[in-house]
Amino acid sequence: MTETLWPAPVATTAVDATITIPGSKSVTNRALVLAALAGEPGWVRRPLRSRDSQLMADGLRALGVGIEEQVNNDCGGIGGGEAWRIIPAGTFTGPARIDVGNAGTVMRFLPPLAVLADGPVHFDGDPRSHERPQHGVIDSLRALGARIEDGGRGGFPLTVHGTGSLDGGVVELDASASSQFVSALLLSGARYNQGVEVRNTGGPVPSLPHIRMTVDMLRLAGVQVDAPEDGGEPDVWRVTPGALLGRDLVVEPDLSNAAPFFAAALVTGGRVTVRDWPKHTTQPGDQLRDLFTRMGGSCRFVNKHSVDEGLEFTGSGRIHGIEADLHDVGELTPVIAAVAALADSESVLSGIAHLRLHETDRLAALAKEINELGGDVTETADGLRIRPRRLHGGVFHTYEDHRLATAAAVLGLAVPGVLVENVATTAKTLPDFPAMWTELLGQAAG
Repeated sequence: MTETLWPAPVATTAVDATITIPGSKSVTNRALVLAALAGEPGWVRRPLRSRDSQLMADGLRALGVGIEEQVNNDCGGIGGGEAWRIIPAGTFTGPARIDVGNAGTVMRFLPPLAVLADGPVHFDGDPRSHERPQHGVIDSLRALGARIEDGGRGGFPLTVHGTGSLDGGVVELDASASSQFVSALLLSGARYNQGVEVRNTGGPVPSLPHIRMTVDMLRLAGVQVDAPEDGGEPDVWRVTPGALLGRDLVVEPDLSNAAPFFAAALVTGGRVTVRDWPKHTTQPGDQLRDLFTRMGGSCRFVNKHSVDEGLEFTGSGRIHGIEADLHDVGELTPVIAAVAALADSESVLSGIAHLRLHETDRLAALAKEINELGGDVTETADGLRIRPRRLHGGVFHTYEDHRLATAAAVLGLAVPGVLVENVATTAKTLPDFPAMWTELLGQAAG
């Protein structure tokens, strides 16, 4: 099979652009699940339309949920544009078959919902989904009374034998591999007869901001949740049983997907403004403001004629190395590593051992691919040490990982001849990335 290679564009001048980032995958897929569990129809406006969100929508449709896709041009402002009307199924239907692809939110969030179906629900996905950890969800659902057949694999393919209800209650699990194990149980927990109490018995949970996002969205849907950050017991989350409200929710831009665009400002000494950046958010991607400022840039919220324009990030023309614990924001690692490879001093990225279990082993992949372009990256027990070197062109393999592809594009800004394998994998969360990237540089040149 012939590789599909995309020549990463080289920046010939400082970027100067204003862009619109598609909606958050994390918010979109949580909103779809909560709307499906609600007792009344709801709306999800400005959703992300990508492979991951389409897999979630298709999975819910297979269970009897109605999802009507509409374009609303009459609502104006940030709520305008595409909208999905969600009509709950009441009782989820089985038998059903669901393709999880390689989407962590789909493979973790839908089995806890499928136990409420009135028949068997079979799950399968891409080959990589068979390798990703699922034991936290499977073991927890079994402990709560669910019947799941997985051939002893602790992963996919698997069948959830739904009985229309689940007792729920207290469950202990090791969530040190993924925060999604906790979010998965919390999202459906209000529909269990006794609710759910999730106790993490493992090491620190990665990506804690994503659990806070889950908790906040549950509360907005009328669910009572007790969480550690509210003064509750450490590593314990409780969801009280009860009905969920149908909501009219506008999805925020996916702040993590702003990483390559802000990186372009940092690498070229330019300026990029991302429209509709929220001033208050639970998205981990908001930490880009601090991380990239430490690496040599600056940012500010822009207001023109009493209208919020968004968040403007400006590069200084220099890139500094960084020592950063990225445990809570692991998804930002690939682009940060790419920027660090172009910096004026060494960087150490830590707290991210869990990235070895993501779409690919991201730590091994980043080290291998940057080094093959002439870099000096070594893996540590829980991260990467990056010593900047003069880089050269070559093929950058992406391992069907969208964030590896955007990292390669960032390197290509400063390194002629970078050829990105399968850039189309960016459609997982950032549809039309190549066109957006070309337009970003085109605006600079124009």
